[in-house]
Amino acid sequence: MNFEQWLQSRLTAHGYAVGMIDGDVGPVTIAALKAFEKAHGLTIDGIADPKVVAALRASASAVSPKIMTEIPNRDIVPVKEAFQASKTIWPRQSECLAVYGPVGQNQVQIEVPFDMFLAWSPSTRLRKMTLHRKVAASAERVLQRVAQIYNAKERASLGIDQFGGSLNVRKMRGGNSYSMHSWGIAIDFDPLRNGLHVHKPQARLSHPDAVHFWVVWEGEGWLSLGKARDFDWMHVQAARL
Repeated sequence: MNFEQWLQSRLTAHGYAVGMIDGDVGPVTIAALKAFEKAHGLTIDGIADPKVVAALRASASAVSPKIMTEIPNRDIVPVKEAFQASKTIWPRQSECLAVYGPVGQNQVQIEVPFDMFLAWSPSTRLRKMTLHRKVAASAERVLQRVAQIYNAKERASLGIDQFGGSLNVRKMRGGNSYSMHSWGIAIDFDPLRNGLHVHKPQARLSHPDAVHFWVVWEGEGWLSLGKARDFDWMHVQAARL
């Protein structure tokens, strides 16, 4: 792993996901770096100087609460799943290693069909999203359908144009299991208004105008943790509980 890849991996570990860890320090990586610098009181210049490197080496448990307050252990909390007819039946979380392979691998990039922005850098336009190759086409179909259902103003109102992360190799807080993001099979939307412990009706994506958004994801078999538990409304995943 070269320095650029290390930089991307540490930013991702701190909650500023840059997508594929490929060593290509482009606009998304620079935006994540500047957001990290701002959150840690460092000079906001997008340069990985010694102070930035030292902060990145520190434990990622000090992630800015505006981005992430806790990583849920989605494997051990029992829930009652509602049956939802869908085109695809994704594996259960416990089967992800067998179905999707090693974490962080088999990743591809999809085109985002509408204006989407980084949640931690709202002025930065996101043009591609990194996901596991087995779920990429499904997610792309959903996003294309979302673009047809909601116009730009409606997407902004809902916050579904605010990207909170997809691929992010990490363990669940306080456990040994990997987060679903580690396989690139989960996507977060608008984390500022749909925090981990924000319930309905406070969570923006729990409102009636978001129903069609979730219907499209469910039509492809993806699971909304908010709908399943009234918990973590930002999150949708291609895995059953």
